[in-house]
Amino acid sequence: SDITDYAPLYVAKNGGLATQYTMNPIEDLGLLKMDFLGLSNLTIINNALRIIRKVYGNDIDIDTLPLDDPKTFELLQRADTTGVFQLESGGMRKYLKQLIPKTFEDIAAMTALYRPGPIQFIPDFIDRKNGKQEVSYDHPGFEAALKNTYGILVYQEQFMQISKDMCGFTGGQADTLRKAVGKKNRAMMDKVKPDFVEGMISHSGVPREFAEKFWSQLEAFADYCFNKAHSVCYGLIAYQTAYLKAHYPDAFMAALMTSDADNIDRLTIEISDCKKSGIKVMNPDVNESFADFAIVKGASMIRFGLGAIKNVGHGAAERIIEERDVNGPFKDLEDFFVRVPSTAINKKVVESLIRTGGFDSFGYTRLSLLNQLETLIAFSQKRDKEALSNQANLFGTSTDSQTKLNLVKSEEEAPEYEKLGWERELLGLYLSSHPLDKYEAYLKHHTEDISGLVPEEVDGASGVVGGTISASREITTKKGDKMAFMTVADLAGEIELIIFPQAYLKFATILNKPNAVIVARGKFDAKDRDGNLSDELKMMVNEVELITEDDLKSFDPAKPSKKSEKSDKQKKQIVHDGPGSKLKLKKSSKIKVEEPKQDPIQKVYIKIIKDKYDNDLLKLKDLATSNSGESTLILVFGEKPSQRALQLPFKINITPSTRTELSHIFQNENLSYN
Repeated sequence: SDITDYAPLYVAKNGGLATQYTMNPIEDLGLLKMDFLGLSNLTIINNALRIIRKVYGNDIDIDTLPLDDPKTFELLQRADTTGVFQLESGGMRKYLKQLIPKTFEDIAAMTALYRPGPIQFIPDFIDRKNGKQEVSYDHPGFEAALKNTYGILVYQEQFMQISKDMCGFTGGQADTLRKAVGKKNRAMMDKVKPDFVEGMISHSGVPREFAEKFWSQLEAFADYCFNKAHSVCYGLIAYQTAYLKAHYPDAFMAALMTSDADNIDRLTIEISDCKKSGIKVMNPDVNESFADFAIVKGASMIRFGLGAIKNVGHGAAERIIEERDVNGPFKDLEDFFVRVPSTAINKKVVESLIRTGGFDSFGYTRLSLLNQLETLIAFSQKRDKEALSNQANLFGTSTDSQTKLNLVKSEEEAPEYEKLGWERELLGLYLSSHPLDKYEAYLKHHTEDISGLVPEEVDGASGVVGGTISASREITTKKGDKMAFMTVADLAGEIELIIFPQAYLKFATILNKPNAVIVARGKFDAKDRDGNLSDELKMMVNEVELITEDDLKSFDPAKPSKKSEKSDKQKKQIVHDGPGSKLKLKKSSKIKVEEPKQDPIQKVYIKIIKDKYDNDLLKLKDLATSNSGESTLILVFGEKPSQRALQLPFKINITPSTRTELSHIFQNENLSYN
């Protein structure tokens, strides 16, 4: 019978049909539910294999790779894992360096452990694996299940085995437990609990407290646990991507960048990784580039794809490549415009190719070609007309009588910042160089690497970032004050800065200075509107400083910076581990702002305006959740003498920053601190 006899359907955003029931009712109705996970990493692997086959002539069977390849494990041990599935986050890299993985099982275990719940056990897992901590078991009966993971519960299959060994469960009962835990079905777990606890007591002779405690641990484990089959599959894809990167780094990175061509943030990180690995990422070139990112054999070089250039697109790119494949490389500019018809490369295409360096290899500066753009277009169109005319002439026309391209060769070139601006506009990033290149050592010494910040590790901690302001949005608060949301970018990453009115008023001149390079100090925030951790990291800014040419000239990595000394004078203290070191991202060792001594605030009274309070209270809850403290929040409704008060169940930590945010939500005249 039709599926509509069982479940209501609707048209999803992508145009496909979808059921309006969630997964549990679908299964209860007896319908088959299957989960298919689409991974871009599989496309990356496939593209890398294609490039390797075409350029190097090696046909790799990805499914039969040796799982003990030394070069692959060397890459993992040094955490060179940009683009490696599941293993490229900052936190995972830290743990890989500590773990020193030597077997495939190590990789599978890490993919299972690096999750919100089990992540707390990673240090013990590493220490036990490396012999720094004794492997122990809460009960001898756990050893058979936990021996391969050094006494730490990692996989669903392990608690299934424990339920059989310790509780006398049958295979069917153990699988019922797995379903309950794997699907986070609390009702089903409550039904299984008595059999599990009583079975452990009677079958293994353990105290009730022991059985109850293990069950509690199992409930916490339920929210995040993997089954081993899932972890091994993830681990295998991780290993395959690591293998390709270890043996064919240029081909792998070209495939990775092709996959991320529309994600400028990712491309910036990947180009930075290429630079560290000695792989040059070069401007597009009409004789060497393909539509996608491609490698130049034997040169440790990746060419930017023609199809990734704004205004060029894959149609024009394929026409250029097709002509080059059939008749060989273009000898010079005239040869290019003779062979590629004007119908395939209009004025916008030619201009974009010039600005991004597509014709650099022909010996003309970009500025000189731009100044003669009309000449190029006119030549291209005239040669096309001549070609059509010749086709109609039975005897043809001699080459000597055809139009020649006459260009003026000039050494004049556009300023570097203008050329970089063209690249930023048309490629989405700086490629031939970066405006921050000369600031690299200074920023490395004074600020955190933005791409290396791990949201869950730095949330709530103070820190310092630096770079150029790549985006800016100014708004006006309800009170009429100005504040701003800005994006600051360093050489490999970017982060959003939130500058509240007080700070914006103080530092607006610096923040709005064209091409300014800044250092910003403040507090990291990775929470969403509901107070939950997310991948979106922001910084609430307290202080901004401009990096000047004088700062660069006087910079000495062996000495404390002038910025630090200046902050000391302003009653702010920066804690370093030593000369030349970066600030460690631990909440106890951050930049510490010493506020003036004052009596702690016990209560905050907030006058609520009826037509606004619903939305304001949501903002208040978010603020208090991310800044939990000891100050009581009391809402005051109405006017005297009929006003009433309501004490909220959550409290807040009152700091200059939270005062500013409270003022932004409720306005100062509606706030009272006691």
